[in-house]
Amino acid sequence: MNWIKTKNNTKVNLNDIPNLDINTLREEIINLNLRPVGFFGSDWGAGATKLFAVLADDEKGDLYISSALFGADEKSYESLTQVIPSFHIFEREFYEQFGIEPLNHPWLKPVRSHKKEYKFFEMEGEEVHQVAVGPIHAGVIEPGHFRFMCNGETVYHLEIMLGYQNRGVEELMSTNPSNRLAESICGDSVIAHNLAYSKAMECLRGIDVSKRAQLIRTLALEMERAAIHIGDLGAIAGDIAYLMGASVFGATRTLVINTMLEFSGSRFGRGLIETGGVNFDIDDKKIDRALKTLSKVEKDVERMVKTMLKNSSVMSRLEKTGVVSLEKAREIGLVGLAARACGVVLDSRFDFPDECFKNLALPRRIFTGKGDVNSRFKLRYQETMESLSISKRILEMLKGGYKEEVLTVNDNQISPDSMAISIVEGWRGEVVHIALSDMNANLSRYKIKDPSFNNWYGLALAVRNNGVSDFPLCNKSFNLSYCGNDL
Repeated sequence: MNWIKTKNNTKVNLNDIPNLDINTLREEIINLNLRPVGFFGSDWGAGATKLFAVLADDEKGDLYISSALFGADEKSYESLTQVIPSFHIFEREFYEQFGIEPLNHPWLKPVRSHKKEYKFFEMEGEEVHQVAVGPIHAGVIEPGHFRFMCNGETVYHLEIMLGYQNRGVEELMSTNPSNRLAESICGDSVIAHNLAYSKAMECLRGIDVSKRAQLIRTLALEMERAAIHIGDLGAIAGDIAYLMGASVFGATRTLVINTMLEFSGSRFGRGLIETGGVNFDIDDKKIDRALKTLSKVEKDVERMVKTMLKNSSVMSRLEKTGVVSLEKAREIGLVGLAARACGVVLDSRFDFPDECFKNLALPRRIFTGKGDVNSRFKLRYQETMESLSISKRILEMLKGGYKEEVLTVNDNQISPDSMAISIVEGWRGEVVHIALSDMNANLSRYKIKDPSFNNWYGLALAVRNNGVSDFPLCNKSFNLSYCGNDL
């Protein structure tokens, strides 16, 4: 077999990964027709580059890994994107980082680099005009440039240029990895990224985490999901001038993040998760207060959402705005909430569950959305209520038992010549961390994929045939990360 089959958070020997020529690897990828979660290069000495491909069989929870070696003089291959469009962003990144060109790629533009002039798509016509927004914006959001091609008020095409937040995070993670760096990758996904990093390191170092620590980690992840979703419900309300909703959701979100502050000393959970477990236990008094607070949050969110959805003015702005079809979502490789709102069945918590989530034995709910702002709004509400319910259940479990140490102190070194793939379902979607070690047991490559990497192009498609004034609403319904894409 030309692939090694593995599972999430399972150590793989690099020497066991098949090494194919690029044409064979390309044919294998096309024939398998599985979803890409990793497609990245690594320096392999003497000017050579090793390309690793990681594909996901979501229904079976399997990961497939293979590779191809490019010699110093090999600088091109036939693009996969022509056949499987979801590879478009992966191939663009690989080309940008290693200079190996995917021939006949339909949209071979920079992902992050500003070294070359970015050539925007152009349209001609008497009524066609361009609207440029950013990279510096009116508020405190991060920089990104949006170029609208419009006919009157109708958007024909939106092109998004990012890269202003490129901080070299992957290189930093290879040379000086730490939990504090991991939780700084993306400020609104502290728990998701820190957890993915911790699981990858625990896998490579052979560290076992206590059940109590696993529960606290899962609790933190679900509270992060609930808090950000509630904030986004409020932001969507604000973008349609429904100020009561913006105010209520804003205050309600604060209750959740202040509970996280009580658990860890940080409203966003910084410092909570550590390789080997967590740094802070939660005593019964804090649990009781948290249970009372989260019950209030449930009631407030439910009341406000139901009030909004009964309002005809609200529905006229949410329905049929920013539509991405199920077919397009699958074709371009959307992940997370953005994909599920289109009807794609994709959730790493169920597809690639860790031991803790598997033991919770939670039912999977399928969302049959239409891919519009309304669907993304309703799904945020549904996932908020589910996450609050999961959080309350875990708090009851922590109060009733699992009296264990919450941090395993272990000096184990990283296993040499190994790979670990860690997939965590953050609130935006799958967060993927892939760590490779060399023969000297040092990290040789650290690859990170935030869900925004998959989903920015989905926003560009969602805006087509909408009015320019609909863009803020569409944008907030996705709420993608600039720094998560730029790394």
